[in-house]
Amino acid sequence: MACYKPSLTAQYTEDSEWTPFDLLSRLVKEWEWAGRLPETIAQNTRQVVIRPGVVLGRDGGAMKQMMTPFWLGLGGTLGSGRQPFPWIHVSDLAGIIAHALEPSPNTPSSAVPQVYNGVAPALNTNYEFTKELGRVLRRPTVFPVPGFVIDALMGSERAVVLTQGQKVEPKRTLESGFQYQYPDLNSALREIVGS
Repeated sequence: MACYKPSLTAQYTEDSEWTPFDLLSRLVKEWEWAGRLPETIAQNTRQVVIRPGVVLGRDGGAMKQMMTPFWLGLGGTLGSGRQPFPWIHVSDLAGIIAHALEPSPNTPSSAVPQVYNGVAPALNTNYEFTKELGRVLRRPTVFPVPGFVIDALMGSERAVVLTQGQKVEPKRTLESGFQYQYPDLNSALREIVGS
């Protein structure tokens, strides 16, 4: 989601215009450009770009790093906790990829890739995510991590990923008919934690 400028109020869809504004957004722009097919091939081949949020799954990624502090009762919000937290369950991300690659009469081949936001339809904040994970684990979430601590530990360019966020909607993903298995935090976290 690094292509969209952090904001507590703006909502972004796949059609939202964006220009690089920092290191991560420049990286996304270059990555998406590098993945484009040559025009001669693109005319006969469907191109798809998936922009994933924080991927939640049982076997790694963000959840693996969070589980120990939360199990110990040391979990808490990051920074203010008000920042949007665009997330997706790993099974739904795999489903979006498979769904996006299926031929569809409504989406002809084009030199311009079709973009899908790989996020759950629920628009949650870091606070809501933290509280729901604590509730599912039956653990307290009373130890917030101040923004300046995250900046000091990760450096300000990397910390922005955790302390700021974007409200990202999967508009095109939903319009394409994709059905989420885990559209809300409760169902996703219960599957991951196994409770």
